[in-house]
Amino acid sequence: MLPLLDVRNLNIEFPGQNRGHVLPAVRDLSFSIAAGEVLGLVGESGSGKSITSLAIMRLLPPQAHTCGEIRFAENGAARNLAELSDDSMRELRGSRIAMIFQEPMTALNPVMRVGDQIAEAVFAHHAISKNDAWQRAVDAMNDVAIPDAARGARDYPHQLSGGMRQRIMIAMAIVNRPQLLIADEPTTALDVTIQAQILELLADLQIRFGLAMLFISHDLAVVSQVADRVAVMYAGNLVELGTKRDIFHSPAHPYTRGLLHAVPDLTTDRAQPLATIEGTVPGLHAMPPGCLFEPRCAFRIAECSRALPPLVEVSSGHWARCPVVNA
Repeated sequence: MLPLLDVRNLNIEFPGQNRGHVLPAVRDLSFSIAAGEVLGLVGESGSGKSITSLAIMRLLPPQAHTCGEIRFAENGAARNLAELSDDSMRELRGSRIAMIFQEPMTALNPVMRVGDQIAEAVFAHHAISKNDAWQRAVDAMNDVAIPDAARGARDYPHQLSGGMRQRIMIAMAIVNRPQLLIADEPTTALDVTIQAQILELLADLQIRFGLAMLFISHDLAVVSQVADRVAVMYAGNLVELGTKRDIFHSPAHPYTRGLLHAVPDLTTDRAQPLATIEGTVPGLHAMPPGCLFEPRCAFRIAECSRALPPLVEVSSGHWARCPVVNA
């Protein structure tokens, strides 16, 4: 059975300051998402998570150069989104593939009522009356549990709390019943209690509408609640991929282990400093020649600095990019 989304050997580059010099934002990235599955994409800021989501949506700036395949399945056949015309991609974007952006206050139009903004997403894909589009917008707001949706649809973004604005973004994303929902750090700007409500809402919508989801976050605790499988990125590379159990109970890559070790729990000694990963993510202009994590890795060997390690299956369905682990 075809996966709903199949990303194969995706590379994304941006031009550097010097002529002929390119900056690799994503390198050789491959993963897939089955229908109804939730894949968590995690990593530090600058690891290429959001750039990957924009590449899937075909929303990268014109100067970005991409190669590889982004295959999306419809009616038993897969199409490479990278090769679609702009018109064909516009038909898919917002109808079959939708995205929740990281900061709703910047994504929403401040001078349009929120109901009109959701209705606009309906108009873009359906030839229906203004009243019908408005009703669909109100229905979508009811789907995301906005109280008194008919009245709330007439509000402007600045009249809503952060949690309500995020619910509007989710309503806009699901109003056309997409097959794939990309959620780019949808809880980052919210406090813990509102964050929990949004996660519960996304889980409910995912089950109710049979959504597949690419859930992007730097918060491992959040990903552990929502994902079926987890992909770990570092400096534009996929370094580990496996089931939630694989990643959280048997991490293979030193970077994944470092991320998990840095998360405090109830057994953490409060008298000691919190664990950290020494160093920082390398800049796009200063990528090391071998394993990108090698300068920060406590387990590095000479081979790590020579060439980028391949992604190897360490157990069934569990992949890691590390010559030490795979030796």
